[in-house]
Amino acid sequence: METHVKTKHANLLDNPLEDCDQPLYDCPMCGLICANYHILQEHVDLHLEESSFRQGMDRVQCSSDRELAHQLQEEEDRKRKSEESRQEGEEFQKLQRQYGLDNSGGYKQQQLRNMEIEVNRGRMHPSEFHRRKADMMESLAIGIDDGKTKTSGIMEALHRYYQNAATDVRHVWLSTVVDHFHSSLGDKGWGCGYRNFQMLLSSLLQNDAYDDCLKGMSIPCIPKIQSMIEDAWKEGFDPQGASQLNNRLQGTKAWIGACEVYTLLTSLRIKCHIVDFHKSTGPLGTHPRLFEWILNYYSSEREGNPKVVCTSKPPIYLQHQGHSRTVVGIEERKNRTLWLLIFDPGCPSREMQKLLKQDIEASSLKQLRKSMGNLKHKQYQIVAVEGALSPEEKVARRQASQVFTAEKIP
Repeated sequence: METHVKTKHANLLDNPLEDCDQPLYDCPMCGLICANYHILQEHVDLHLEESSFRQGMDRVQCSSDRELAHQLQEEEDRKRKSEESRQEGEEFQKLQRQYGLDNSGGYKQQQLRNMEIEVNRGRMHPSEFHRRKADMMESLAIGIDDGKTKTSGIMEALHRYYQNAATDVRHVWLSTVVDHFHSSLGDKGWGCGYRNFQMLLSSLLQNDAYDDCLKGMSIPCIPKIQSMIEDAWKEGFDPQGASQLNNRLQGTKAWIGACEVYTLLTSLRIKCHIVDFHKSTGPLGTHPRLFEWILNYYSSEREGNPKVVCTSKPPIYLQHQGHSRTVVGIEERKNRTLWLLIFDPGCPSREMQKLLKQDIEASSLKQLRKSMGNLKHKQYQIVAVEGALSPEEKVARRQASQVFTAEKIP
């Protein structure tokens, strides 16, 4: 248009306002002066076409940008979901390994594998391997623990010690007689719950109050305990817990906790209950309410004011994240602090047998004594035995276990 005006209408550009009787027209969009209305119309139409073209290009560009952004977001979401799925899978496999549900075998396989490692490293003679393998197979066949990790007589030794020494102790309450069981090559890393059940059962088997429930029983081996829990599930106890463990324990390294111990005891008509200390009740993450509860449990039978009280109370199963132990008594020091006496299945026989010496050294008791500052896990659960159940009470508790509940403190 500019070229057209310059070539055809140069006279208008030289004297746009002089010697011109024609009306002049301004372009409303760029200010160009036209002497002809039709030329102005064509000129404006060109402006409008150009504007329309640009808007169309902008819309195409905008649509393309949105589509690209959408594609990028979809790709990012796909990658994120894929990564989350991979991480979840890894975490699930890790948990399966940690809790013994990865189909890597159970007690028997682990015992044989670890004994083979001992032979290969020269720490076990081949003849010893075959002897121990034969003993294990016999134990598994009859379902009775071989007693190789058991230490007896500790409670009697503790009674003597507190009578004759421990001048800083004002009072001590001891449970009934308990044998200590520690983990073996077959259950190292996962068997603490089973070993604590063996400790608790060793006490109940020596208590006449439980003869009716446990007559004819011996301390079962770990695979037998697994079978007994499975039988309790089949009876209808704790269906939710059974489901979480795929209704199967035998042939696995699956951990058990307070719920499984409660289920097994109740199926044997042992009256017990779970108490959940679900959060700290003292400064710096301590649990004074736990210590007070255990003191009340053991001291409820106190008569007179003797220093050493041998109660008729069974030991207490104590669970926290990743481990469980057995509480066999509690001290009250002269400074009024409380200390628990705990059997740990992670402590080997050679250490526990130091407590059987005629003159126990105070340093040997360090492995048993636990102050409030030693128990600072986020949450603790205990299983406390209270007596025997009638057949009717057992049925009622089985029904109640359909939805598992525990007493909570606080």
